[in-house]
Amino acid sequence: MNSDRTITIGRSLIQHGKSSDRVYLMSTADEDMPGLLNELERLAGQDDYGKIFAKAPARWGREFAAAGYRVEAEVPNFYQGRETGLFLGKYLKEERMEMTASEEIAAVLDLCAQKQASPPAPANSPGDDYQVRLCTPADCEAMAELYRRVFLSYPFPIHDPEFLRRTMAQQVCYAGAWRQERPTALASAEFSPTASHAEMTDFATAPEDRGRRLAARLLTSLEKEMAARGIKLAYTIARALSHGMNLSFARAGYRHAGTLVNNTQICGRIESMNVWYKPLANQG
Repeated sequence: MNSDRTITIGRSLIQHGKSSDRVYLMSTADEDMPGLLNELERLAGQDDYGKIFAKAPARWGREFAAAGYRVEAEVPNFYQGRETGLFLGKYLKEERMEMTASEEIAAVLDLCAQKQASPPAPANSPGDDYQVRLCTPADCEAMAELYRRVFLSYPFPIHDPEFLRRTMAQQVCYAGAWRQERPTALASAEFSPTASHAEMTDFATAPEDRGRRLAARLLTSLEKEMAARGIKLAYTIARALSHGMNLSFARAGYRHAGTLVNNTQICGRIESMNVWYKPLANQG
């Protein structure tokens, strides 16, 4: 399984590589702006990437626009529960701008719009064979094995137990649905106490355990954990063609913020992604 590299430029966090054929500005430090934009261009040019994708506070929107970026998604109260977050794209190859399967993506969003938010799936139910709980370092070998089964390729090395242990010790909280002492479904929340938001990500369910709303149950568990840690907003970047994942977030009360065109390489191809968000003020 191939993954892209994560580096820092100044105090900003960047991922880049040929897997997703992009530069991804994951975290924008004010002290690095606006010169950081030139560094992103340089990095993209030296490796001939097709796209630069950036998450940034709205206060830097003019600088990004002047540099040729367009806003693909917009999340209110993304930073500290106050400032809007922009998800921006700059296309360096014309073919990268062309959204494939646009009608199918629109159909997924239409279906989501028809589904009103429903009560959250309980994390654990009496008599149920699955136990939903937070993961520990002792679980990482089994977690990596499940991720290898589910994903042929992925933007981050979640197939590596050491990567899971390292991120678990930092600012990533993993949850799993366990059955007979083996993980059947996994997800994570990568949170920023400074920005007070968390990305709900890394959802994976074993093929034989699908159709049991395990992703929804993991989402409920992670939302409660993030709210307990004082995180104000949850968001996700979901595969735009995945009915199941988009419906899970729509039913959980998330709002659609936009679509990132040809953004992320998952399971062997670059896919467009939907951004969803939800305030966590009422979680407990």
